[in-house]
Amino acid sequence: MSVSMSSPSGNGSATVNGTTCSEGVLRAVPLPCREKTGNPDPIRSLFPPEDRPDVISLLAGKPNSNTFPITSLQFTTHDPQSPSEDVTLELNADDLAIALQYTETAGLPELCEWVYGFQGCYHGRQKGEGWKVSIGAGSQDMINKAVAALVNPGDPVLVEAPVYVGIIPIFQSLDCEMIEVETDAEGICSQSIREILESWPAFKPKPRVLYTIPYGCNPTGMTASRKRRLEVLELAREHGFLVLEDDPYYFLYYGKAERPPSYFALERGEPEVGRVLRFDSLSKVVSAGMRMGALSWPEPLVRAIDKHTATANMQPSSLTQMIALKILQRWGYDGFKRHADAVSGFYRQKRDAFEDAMKCHLAGLAEWTTPEAGMFVWFKLLLGDPGAASETDVHDSNHIIRTKALERGVLALPGTAFFPSGATTAYVRASFSIPPSDRVDEALRRLREVILDARTSGPQRA
Repeated sequence: MSVSMSSPSGNGSATVNGTTCSEGVLRAVPLPCREKTGNPDPIRSLFPPEDRPDVISLLAGKPNSNTFPITSLQFTTHDPQSPSEDVTLELNADDLAIALQYTETAGLPELCEWVYGFQGCYHGRQKGEGWKVSIGAGSQDMINKAVAALVNPGDPVLVEAPVYVGIIPIFQSLDCEMIEVETDAEGICSQSIREILESWPAFKPKPRVLYTIPYGCNPTGMTASRKRRLEVLELAREHGFLVLEDDPYYFLYYGKAERPPSYFALERGEPEVGRVLRFDSLSKVVSAGMRMGALSWPEPLVRAIDKHTATANMQPSSLTQMIALKILQRWGYDGFKRHADAVSGFYRQKRDAFEDAMKCHLAGLAEWTTPEAGMFVWFKLLLGDPGAASETDVHDSNHIIRTKALERGVLALPGTAFFPSGATTAYVRASFSIPPSDRVDEALRRLREVILDARTSGPQRA
């Protein structure tokens, strides 16, 4: 495979096997009309030239940094090379002049450069191959803006089911028709996508996006196999849709097999690139409250998303970005990996302790598959009398969890929340990330009592 830094259109897009990284996708999946109109923010589009030493800027209404009350900022962070030791980092006056000021819509340039290097280290995608990075206030922020940029009101969209509950309102806000794609122990079912699209009505536009969490799917904890991912990419080309790869749990992988490559990495070997929108997040491995996420995607399409940021919140927090940048620069990519591996090991132990407690208290009362990644266990309550319940008897976890379990002091999320259709299900999602093992043991002991009581009172339905 060869990569060229030129294109016939002269737009600077890279080509892979003669196909421009963005052109093929733009032809197949054009932006909604509203994204093709309007000009970039007239002020923010001129921020980059301000850094030139020969330019005297009279451009923006930026407050003078001499008026900012914070003159220095120190904080400590764990040292991945010596986990028992802390390292003190400082934002000096020069750093704060940037961190307390407006900055570029797509994020601090140095932080964007770090993300470019990150994608090269972990996904084999190099800067200059026709894709661009944009920083946002968490990956949720970037997903919301990407959907707004890509999807017209009323459009059909493909979502794995069960699906991350936070994506449902985003599509609902556009009155999208959410088409549920089946999942199993190997993650998203490519055959389900094929069956849906091959039987799609000829008069109706096909979905232009597929949303998926490939590692540690929230809520199931399953990870899509390499084979499934390649099949999904093939279907994306065949049927002309984009893959929204939401990947907050990439580093929280506990599977026995080698971690499969991301969609973003696998796409590098495809005949056409640019169909995968990759969303990365620091929330699960550095800090959730920092609200730091990044989008990697073909440059013309990232510009459409940056337009949303410029009008919605102008930019992600400069101060948060600078703090994150100082930490990441101090660690380097090797240090970041050591830290992420330590975090993964921590959650693996939490998962194992949770599953041990489930085996102790819920054996015969619930069914589950050991999660390969993430922070959740997805389990089915066996609410019927084992001697009388039929295979087709439908039980609903919603009433049990929201009412009976809560009365016993146990809080979890009923599975129906993860189905756009609101389907009745006996499944429940439980998070193992926070409670200590003794509290987990007590929670599952109480849940055992709830299930036993439900069996004596009969099936619970909405």
